[in-house]
Amino acid sequence: MFNPELAQRAIDWFPRYLTHTKGRWAGTPFELLPWQKEVIGKLFGTIKADGTRQYKRVYVEIPKKNGKSELGAGIALRLLFADNEPGAEIYSAASDRDQAAIVFNVAAEMVRNNPALARRCKIIDSTKRIIHNNGGVYRVLSAEAHTKHGFNTQAVIFDELHAQPNRELWDVLTAGSGDARLQPIFFAITTAGYDRHSICFEQHEYARKVAEGIVDDPSFLPVLYYAKDDDDWTDEKVWYKCNPSLDHTISINSVREACKMAQETPALENTFRQLRLNQWVKQESRFLPMSHWDACLPLEDLDSDGEMYAGLDLASTTDIAAFVMVHINDDGTFDVMPHFWIPEETLRTKHDHEMYAQWVDAGYIETTPGNTIDYNAIREKVRDLGERYQILEIAYDRWNASQLVRDLEDDGATMVPFGQGFQSMSGPTKELLNLVLGHKIRHGGNPVLRWMADNMVVRKDPAGNLKPDKEKSTEKIDGIVALIMALDRAIRHEGDGESVYETRGIIAL
Repeated sequence: MFNPELAQRAIDWFPRYLTHTKGRWAGTPFELLPWQKEVIGKLFGTIKADGTRQYKRVYVEIPKKNGKSELGAGIALRLLFADNEPGAEIYSAASDRDQAAIVFNVAAEMVRNNPALARRCKIIDSTKRIIHNNGGVYRVLSAEAHTKHGFNTQAVIFDELHAQPNRELWDVLTAGSGDARLQPIFFAITTAGYDRHSICFEQHEYARKVAEGIVDDPSFLPVLYYAKDDDDWTDEKVWYKCNPSLDHTISINSVREACKMAQETPALENTFRQLRLNQWVKQESRFLPMSHWDACLPLEDLDSDGEMYAGLDLASTTDIAAFVMVHINDDGTFDVMPHFWIPEETLRTKHDHEMYAQWVDAGYIETTPGNTIDYNAIREKVRDLGERYQILEIAYDRWNASQLVRDLEDDGATMVPFGQGFQSMSGPTKELLNLVLGHKIRHGGNPVLRWMADNMVVRKDPAGNLKPDKEKSTEKIDGIVALIMALDRAIRHEGDGESVYETRGIIAL
């Protein structure tokens, strides 16, 4: 049940004892914003029949600069000084100690600004601890999970959960560490990330399901401010929906400037959407702007007499293989025809198997029996395509050569080894971006290739050369790699034929 008196008491405690520590509000009372009042009111005012707090876990996901660190610091201090918990152990945790210290440093400055709180504790900056006179402690933790067992936790303030490299520290701090306490709190504050296999996205999805009533968990308080995938990220109404502190801790002009930069520089679009709109994007910086990809021309029936160049990316025998053909049209556009294969067993075990299954049913991916790709199926497909089209060259990863390459050569295909380093990849990778921005790619809306385009992350060397980065791309990009190799071969041979000098001679001036 909700006790408004307890809720108001907690809300009033913040401006009574705490002050802001940064910017133009430094030194002024910490008056909670409406969204912060709602969080504090629910957390401290919702109680069970025995009078203890109902919420044990709180997940706050909100764009940057909305005041989440200050809120986390205030909650830590409220629990240390006003929760009537003798010997309370409160911890700040994050992906590294410096990140965890951000909330602590705000809390320590708040204590220094209030003589009544400062008299009741000792701040030790060297070890990042606030020690209460009653034996309680608030301190910063390092990121090593193996040293965190056996804590008698009253509360954990977990900052920027999206940056956690794995789930170990989260599990150690939240699984059973507060069992000896009557009403512990595990408070996660974060912006959205881009790794959908992370502990943070797992918590995001759980919070979303609780908020939507799909999961019934009375002990979990979800606080989510984010734009939906189909929201217009350039719409200021969307910005206000995602940023409850906009026009308070965030200037609308700063968001406008960031949006303008993201529109002019495609690589900044995902950064804007992640940090300003709290969207779970595919990677830190998008290389191919999907609005331009979607605006590319539809794929018409390919001329069987047209010359084709192809790229073959075999990747792993247990995952997706890609074969992409490219044809140059007279108007400078490029027709793209992709083909994909996946083992049946891999299809069943993938975490996103439903998406793959839909693509298989629609004919966008072919399956081969067993748990590894049957290269004979690829060979038969390439042979069949070779009978219908003039495939002049097939580029392949020279470091991933296999019997299939030799078999295709035996079938009469011209196989061209293609390095995966900056020297080979940079030119066609940049050209792919230019073609997409110029809407000169005809891909026919193939959903598998689009998904891989959306996943693509590039690596850049000091000289400005680019290449696809499979390690940083959180999902598959094999089809785009095959497309880049095919484009390279096609562009290299663009305009092949009789030289103009052979027909008209050399003009002397």
